[in-house]
Amino acid sequence: MTVDLSVLIPAHNEVGYIEPCLEALLSSEDTGAAVEVIVMANGCTDATAEIARGYAGRAETRGWALRVIDLPEGGKIGALNAGDTAATYGAKAFIDADVVVSPPLLAQLAQVLDSDAPRYASGIPNVTVSDGGFSAVYTRFWVGIPFLTHGVPGFGVFAVNAAGRQRWGAFPDIISDDTFVRLQFRPGERHSVPARYDWPMIEGFGPLVRVRRRQDIGVAEVKALFPALWANHDAPAPDQVPLWRRALRDPLGFAAFAVVALAVRLPRPGEERWARGR
Repeated sequence: MTVDLSVLIPAHNEVGYIEPCLEALLSSEDTGAAVEVIVMANGCTDATAEIARGYAGRAETRGWALRVIDLPEGGKIGALNAGDTAATYGAKAFIDADVVVSPPLLAQLAQVLDSDAPRYASGIPNVTVSDGGFSAVYTRFWVGIPFLTHGVPGFGVFAVNAAGRQRWGAFPDIISDDTFVRLQFRPGERHSVPARYDWPMIEGFGPLVRVRRRQDIGVAEVKALFPALWANHDAPAPDQVPLWRRALRDPLGFAAFAVVALAVRLPRPGEERWARGR
């Protein structure tokens, strides 16, 4: 069985990224039910909206609908709320515009979401790096943190069924929307499917520090504003590899990870709340 699915893609100045995102999405395996794609172009000063509209014909040939909501104001939360309101179906997949899904991912998500019980689902992230510099060394160690190796992290791609979406109203004005949604569900309600998706790591030391700082602030914000949700945080896994052992296996990767972690804690007054890595 499977469910009708609305795929929501917030996009801000994503030329060069929205094309492979939509190409991969429209090359997905058949879900066995209806699919609509909504691109929420927000505050774009480039051709993101126009390019996305150009894929409507391809979507139609496979029986899907593709719409673009062109919002004058930038901001991911506003885009999420606009797309969520416009969506036709109760089950929803939220996909970042720089993510490239593998062909089976959408169908596997739709299948898992076919339940009357609240469910959250995501695939397996394949963290990509475009060069072999500092970000590659950092990423080599970062992909081994418990958040990625245990549970269902859901960054870049997460999906909920209709019963799950009823757990909150409009998206609040917070940084970490993915953390907010994930913690609406108990660990047993979060499901990982085997299909993968490509998620690009931030490139360069400075951008990496800025975005990691923003992510830490976002998680702390959710914890402070919605303390009841923190009960759904994943407990440490009994087979979790200790940090010191991982550091011994990859001292260079650990050094890069530690340097970023220390730099993130340095105060940066006036830094942009919505810092991006590109």
